[in-house]
Amino acid sequence: MKTLLFGAWVVLYVSVLLAARRTMWSGKYVRSPLARAAFMNMVTNTEFSEHEAQEWYRCCPDLLGERVRPLFVQSQLDADTQAFLQRSVEKSGWLFTQLYHSFFSTIFSPIISRTSINGFLGRGSMFVFSLDQFQRLLRIDSDWKGERLLDLGAGDGGVTDVMGSHFREVYATEVSPPMKWQLQRKNYKVLEIDEWQRTGFQYDLISCLNLLDRCDEPLELLRDIKNALVPGSGRMILAVVLPFHPYVEIGGRWVRPKEQLQVKGKTWEEQVTNLSEEVFQQVGFEVEAVTRLPYLCEGDMNQDYYVLDDAVFVLRANE
Repeated sequence: MKTLLFGAWVVLYVSVLLAARRTMWSGKYVRSPLARAAFMNMVTNTEFSEHEAQEWYRCCPDLLGERVRPLFVQSQLDADTQAFLQRSVEKSGWLFTQLYHSFFSTIFSPIISRTSINGFLGRGSMFVFSLDQFQRLLRIDSDWKGERLLDLGAGDGGVTDVMGSHFREVYATEVSPPMKWQLQRKNYKVLEIDEWQRTGFQYDLISCLNLLDRCDEPLELLRDIKNALVPGSGRMILAVVLPFHPYVEIGGRWVRPKEQLQVKGKTWEEQVTNLSEEVFQQVGFEVEAVTRLPYLCEGDMNQDYYVLDDAVFVLRANE
């Protein structure tokens, strides 16, 4: 009898998911069941349109502050981004895999963070920038080599792979144990979140990608990064989702951070200007370059992929 009841429950669960895919998730703007779902609308495009995707990169330079305007780098949809989107669309169509992922998430989301669930399942990879976009932002050639890279909150290492080809040593931090396993499998040197500041050496580049709005003490994090950079030549590449909505994930729950970082402005351009001229200046950073890029995440059976607006900065410490 228990087996029959369980089987009936599974059939009902699958039926509800399939019905949801046909109806409630057909709109363009949805509340994502993945990370950040409770706090902002995510945009999806199940029939990928290059014309519409160009809107992800649109910026009105006249709305940027005078000091920020000449630092803006115009990005565009490129082959690597298109390839990521195509893979996401294909994976979203793997019906039985997506059913298993959804079932697993439903069972364990009350006790395991969304990031760890994605790590266990090997899904939810992120895409911030292509290799070409990375090189243009840092103004480096394809054969340029640095000594040390540190990727904070590296996830499964997908974005680390893009940057890592330019460095002799690659270090990473990650809170989620399953994601740590993914990084170790790629032979990256994984440091604890309270260890990277005390290694005894400094880094040529530190990446802080979509982490500022997900940590308890963002200003303290920026100060630690500044101190860990090689003096003079060290750089930070920072991505932040705008509009700015800070929340911290703890066990499957989302809570407000202890340190509130106030980002002023309503438009993407206004918040970029405020970050550049006030927030970063406050902790001793200057902007060298900034661009607008889509922060892409692999989808699920409900959506082919998810996308948020990113501002990506290259920063150097004030002398």
